[in-house]
Amino acid sequence: MKTVIAFLIFGALQLAGQDMQSCSMRKEHMKEAAQHQADVEKHGDKAMGFPHDKTTHHFRLYSDGGAIEVTVNDNQDFQNLQAIRSHLTHIVTMFSNGEFSIPMFVHDQVPLGVPVMKEKHAEISYSFEELPAGGRVRIKTENRDALDAIHEFLRFQIADHHTGDKPDLLVQRQQQLDR
Repeated sequence: MKTVIAFLIFGALQLAGQDMQSCSMRKEHMKEAAQHQADVEKHGDKAMGFPHDKTTHHFRLYSDGGAIEVTVNDNQDFQNLQAIRSHLTHIVTMFSNGEFSIPMFVHDQVPLGVPVMKEKHAEISYSFEELPAGGRVRIKTENRDALDAIHEFLRFQIADHHTGDKPDLLVQRQQQLDR
């Protein structure tokens, strides 16, 4: 059944891509997408307290959850390094309490996965880990529905922030981190 659904989704995406090329409103769609990206960056800078162009975001999917990683682009940028760590520590507290107002503000919508993450917040653990050039919010759960929601949320982040991260599970990387 999952194979059939995946095939149908893939086919729909192929058709959508073909339709977009011949769409008479293609320029308007491209303009809207560019404006959305600019809004995400502007709202993100305001909500996070550090500029997107001086930092790098990564969203990782693991078999037990995932991670949000933010690092400074310049290792001498101590001001933004501290801002990253402060923000991510704040995110741990908020998400642990089922509060997702920051991602909703940044993206101007409810990110995929958030409703279930709010509902299951007691079954999800969030922890802050310091990285040499920034920090990481590690997200873990043993609940299958919560895990699916976390992965939806992280895939949404990858797509909307255009990070280029792979939306697949990073099993080997997780095992290295947990040692």
